[in-house]
Amino acid sequence: MTRTPGFLLLSLLLLSLVSLAISLTHGSMALDVGQVWAALWAPDGSTATQLVRELRLPRSLAALTTGALLAVAGCLMQVLVRNPLADPYILGISGGASVAALLAMLAGVSGNLLTGSAFVGALVAMLLVFVLSRGHGQWNSNRLLLTGVVLAAGWGAAIGFILNLSPDSSLQRMMFWLMGDLGFARANALPTIVLLVGLLASLLLARQLNVLTRGELVAGSLGIRTETLHLIIYVIASLLTATAVTQAGSIGFVGLVIPHLIRLLGYHDHRILLPAAALLGASLLLLADTVARTLLAPQQLPVGILTAFIGVPLFLYLLYRGSRQ
Repeated sequence: MTRTPGFLLLSLLLLSLVSLAISLTHGSMALDVGQVWAALWAPDGSTATQLVRELRLPRSLAALTTGALLAVAGCLMQVLVRNPLADPYILGISGGASVAALLAMLAGVSGNLLTGSAFVGALVAMLLVFVLSRGHGQWNSNRLLLTGVVLAAGWGAAIGFILNLSPDSSLQRMMFWLMGDLGFARANALPTIVLLVGLLASLLLARQLNVLTRGELVAGSLGIRTETLHLIIYVIASLLTATAVTQAGSIGFVGLVIPHLIRLLGYHDHRILLPAAALLGASLLLLADTVARTLLAPQQLPVGILTAFIGVPLFLYLLYRGSRQ
């Protein structure tokens, strides 16, 4: 039996808070809740304070916002291309960001300049997909999908070429970025702002998204300007994806699996699906990053490996369940 939307959202909010607490207390050096609380509200210059405020808190907040960004972008992409297998990276935006980031690493760039380079690369990829898919004719989801897939393959070839030419001293850092890693995360309010604005804009379009899932003909017959709506969805989803990739590299399966999990619970209305996906995506990536930091401590794993280990069997289960139904 489906629970009320309020119960679902409250439960997912509590899960996010618990996941954040676990992320702050666990790591190569375990801390209790009291130490974390004192570090946040009564900093004293101790090792625990520095560990929480300078390392774990920025990384945990980055994981929280990145997971939410990817989950919301995944919801929008699945509506945009009308394909349940769509994820935030399907249109090649992460490929453009990756190429720009790898070139910046080769040039010795780090910090905010690396982040800015990745974001510029994502925007370039976004504009290329939009311009090439539109051409001189009508813009539609099939043409958009095909253009994005082809460009993604091109970006992949460029990434392979750059890695082949890169010195051994840079390869590990590059591979961590490509597999998804929050070790580069810095305290930054911009991803949170992008998330809140993107989520609010998506919620304002939620009723139209519900209609669009029934097909373009149905949406058009009800007075919805589908081409304009497609463009708006594309811009919002692309900016959410670009921000997530800029912050953490390419982290798979979050944007693909999370929307399906919420739908599996019986929630298909985007007024509930979007905020629920944001909260669940944030929790999943927080917990995955915590495991990535602690499983082989002091060695750290790219969080993208953990999300793949979680996402592959989970998505296969969803496919099996869907075929049974």
